[in-house]
Amino acid sequence: MLAAGALLGPSALARKLAGARLGQLGLQLYTVRRLMDQDVEGTIAAVAEIGYREVELAGLHNKTAKAMRAILDRHGLRARSSHISMQDIRGNWDRTLDDAATLGQTYIVNPWIDEPERTVAAYTKAAQEMTAAAEVARAHGIGFAYHNHDFEFARVGDKLGYDILLAESDPKLVKMELDIFWIVKGGQDPLAYFARDPGRFPMVHAKDITKDGAMVDVGQGTIDWRGIFRHMEQAGIEYTFVEHDEPPSPIDDARTSYEYLRALTF
Repeated sequence: MLAAGALLGPSALARKLAGARLGQLGLQLYTVRRLMDQDVEGTIAAVAEIGYREVELAGLHNKTAKAMRAILDRHGLRARSSHISMQDIRGNWDRTLDDAATLGQTYIVNPWIDEPERTVAAYTKAAQEMTAAAEVARAHGIGFAYHNHDFEFARVGDKLGYDILLAESDPKLVKMELDIFWIVKGGQDPLAYFARDPGRFPMVHAKDITKDGAMVDVGQGTIDWRGIFRHMEQAGIEYTFVEHDEPPSPIDDARTSYEYLRALTF
């Protein structure tokens, strides 16, 4: 009988092992957004060539959901998730869900709450709105999550905004996509949140931080990624999406982070 490595081949085996350790490893396409604006198919091809098989969308770049799905399919990629706004939740939810279904998504993620809404009352209202939206999404077979930056870890009264969102949304419906860079930037410990709310973090964003707070490729900063992924079962991690908000060289940076995570052992 052939060994697993012989059956899969070296690169396929590496992807399989990385998936077992990290959840499915993908790229948030915000990383390559400027390239996508110029050439969607060429950029998707370059992402696939790195080895990614999962992506998270940050807009459709003037494509329909059907056209974007066709491009992704041609290059062996699947859009597991997409980022949408509170405005889409409030006024365009049915169309957003239809597009997500066309794309074959597992999750829809809201990544932002506008500054005027960062009060105790407004965070509470947003949590309730997201719960209602998530209930409709679940009826369509699609999960819902919220993605943090660092502003959610500022105090609002005697609480953190993030803690309000966690407490005031339904944990069975509203999951969290934890951006590891931003929670660290906000002065909080991701492992503490994994322990407090086990199973609520099906997705994480992977990008690294230097001692002076700059964003860098995964493995080039100070975050203990082995420590993070040792707790993946506790957290409930299903997908790890690499991201860099302002990459000096988007494809090269996406490759650097992919290769570091793919080779990560613990």
